[in-house]
Amino acid sequence: MTGAGDGSGDGALRLLLVDDQPLLRMGFRLVLESEDGIEVVGEAGDGAEAVRLTAELAPDVVLMDVRMPVMDGIEATRQIAAAHSAARVIILTTFDLDEYAFAGLQAGASAFLLKDVAPAELVTAVRLVASGDAVVSPRVTQRLLETFVRGQGAGPPAAQPAPDPLLKDLTPRELEVLRTICEGLSNAEIAHRFFLSEATVKSHVRRILTKLHLRDRVQAVVYGYETGLIIPSNPDF
Repeated sequence: MTGAGDGSGDGALRLLLVDDQPLLRMGFRLVLESEDGIEVVGEAGDGAEAVRLTAELAPDVVLMDVRMPVMDGIEATRQIAAAHSAARVIILTTFDLDEYAFAGLQAGASAFLLKDVAPAELVTAVRLVASGDAVVSPRVTQRLLETFVRGQGAGPPAAQPAPDPLLKDLTPRELEVLRTICEGLSNAEIAHRFFLSEATVKSHVRRILTKLHLRDRVQAVVYGYETGLIIPSNPDF
């Protein structure tokens, strides 16, 4: 595949489509390019090509399938994140509790979407992920994390993760905000809970991500569960 655009659109949100099914890519392209301010700059049919084109085309968002030849979407996401690319990856899955979606979030994806997502929801999700200010379906993301974090705990009891030393760099308020991010609350909901302005909440979120070396809010949620800061809330789920 080759790049499909020179990125010259005025401030357009740049998108890379990655799926081994040309018809699916065509469908997503038709939906996304019908929207003002979104430009599909390239397409890839496998993960290795996705990694190469992400470096070459510098998209803002990569819409990434999981099951592909040559290299799957999880490894491609991991390599894109490891390269410190500014691109945010959205994993495409078939089921909302798909183990691949969980692996994608662990690898560095910013969100996941079901392949049968409605066109309007697809556009909204792409814009939200590009902004970095929100997580797509935060409570669904939380449910996914709780399910698979609990699943990892099956079998012999595992030692409780040691607290990350980086947490000591957070102020008491930032720690409170981090916990609410892990609950799936939006900036507006966090502001309401703590009687703060949304601008103040955004500042707290930015500082939290910087101090913990995290890419975005969904990575903060993954971090909260993996470090034991957040314990799965419903053992009977």
